[in-house]
Amino acid sequence: MHSVMPVLAVLAPASGALLIAFTGERRANLREFWSIAAGVVLLGLVAGMIPEVLAENAPECVLFGVLPGMELAFRVDAFGLLFALGASLLWIVTSFYSIGYMRSLGEHAQTRYYACFALALSTTVGVAFSANLFTLFLFYEGLTLVTYPLVGHKETPEAKAGARKYVIYLLGAAKLLLLAAIILTYNVAGTLEFKSGGILADHVAQQPTLLFLIFTLFLFGFAKNALMPLHGWLPAAMVAPTPVSALLHAVAVVKTGVFSTLRVFFFIFGPLAMGELGADQLALVAASVTIVVASLLALGQDNLKARLAFSTVSQLSYIVLGGALLTYNGALGGIAHITNHAVSKITLFLCAGSIYVSTRKTEISQMSGLARRMPWTLAAFALASLSIVGIPLTSGFVSKWNLALGTVERHDFVLLGVLLLSSLLSAAYLGPVVYRAYFGKESPADRENGDVREVSWMVVPLAFTAAASLALGLFPEPVLELAGRVLP
Repeated sequence: MHSVMPVLAVLAPASGALLIAFTGERRANLREFWSIAAGVVLLGLVAGMIPEVLAENAPECVLFGVLPGMELAFRVDAFGLLFALGASLLWIVTSFYSIGYMRSLGEHAQTRYYACFALALSTTVGVAFSANLFTLFLFYEGLTLVTYPLVGHKETPEAKAGARKYVIYLLGAAKLLLLAAIILTYNVAGTLEFKSGGILADHVAQQPTLLFLIFTLFLFGFAKNALMPLHGWLPAAMVAPTPVSALLHAVAVVKTGVFSTLRVFFFIFGPLAMGELGADQLALVAASVTIVVASLLALGQDNLKARLAFSTVSQLSYIVLGGALLTYNGALGGIAHITNHAVSKITLFLCAGSIYVSTRKTEISQMSGLARRMPWTLAAFALASLSIVGIPLTSGFVSKWNLALGTVERHDFVLLGVLLLSSLLSAAYLGPVVYRAYFGKESPADRENGDVREVSWMVVPLAFTAAASLALGLFPEPVLELAGRVLP
């Protein structure tokens, strides 16, 4: 169905960025109003396409063609809609949180911050609604460029080094690996259009070695999926302000990586081609190693954001593993985890930012007894931690249950063991944070410090996302319904 709605959804945050930049520093309230208003408009546009997608009338818009089979075009299917819904809703939440964070710390360059934040959501929606690899690549690269100033926002030597590593990893992988994969795909298939079942499925018998090479280039070329060994950019990006970390780890950047990876799995190769090539085995090994090793690395981090960063590296590979299982429940769990992990991990990062603003503490070893001073923040952290571990009644459990069913469908109990081990490791690196905050003994200096208090502009958003972790566990049907429509 031809529609301009996908284009409007991409333009809404971009227009918000222009209004933010035009308003500038002198009218801070209006500048922040534009950020929230753009998020509300985006959410309205995305939600307005739900009836058409459920009726299987995918809104589509072709802007122009470059070569035969290569167009700048948008199409909204269930997969892209689910991703865009999560991103647009969490953008609004993070915008409110950012106001409290940036004002409490008196951060510099707030206009640049809010403008780049809006552009990041514009490019994320562009990836979500891309109809082909050409369009996806343009917005995928655009996302790297507009988030670079956010990673280096503090402009300290450490921030500049982290931002430099961030952009070198992501642009380097895209130019050396991803672009080569796209060119080879076009030469083989004659098109870059996303198609259920894959556009390369008919070429497996003739060119199996070449197609396996293309798959490998895609798997690691989408470095935003943080598969090892190309994960190093993600911990380095922790120098960014906490709302940016939340954007990177829950809403936009990393989720764009795993979303794009699953796009290739389902719509470029297809399950049958992946199985015939043995490409699923490569993806499963890479994902399993990343899940376990990143969890072990998280155990050794005292800095809270660094521990959460390695947790993200591990949790992202659940999504890759789910797609590579080539089973219905496995793929369902992987797709659902894009949303379920988002609401849980953004809560953890928002809590880390709330703790920093109130106490200026960044190390876990400094947080003994903190729950007595910041009960709402630590309660939200505890609930989101339960979700990451995969405890029943939380959103994380829904994802992991389906992933576990997928490993049983595949009769691969080694992978089931990987999932169970990962959950135990998640409890091992998040549990001590909660235990220390609730049962640790405050130092005399902390007891005498009466300035520690929660910031309402920050507590309300993190409480909302924590509640969402519980709600999506109690009522998983909407996410699973959209996720199920992605699969053949």
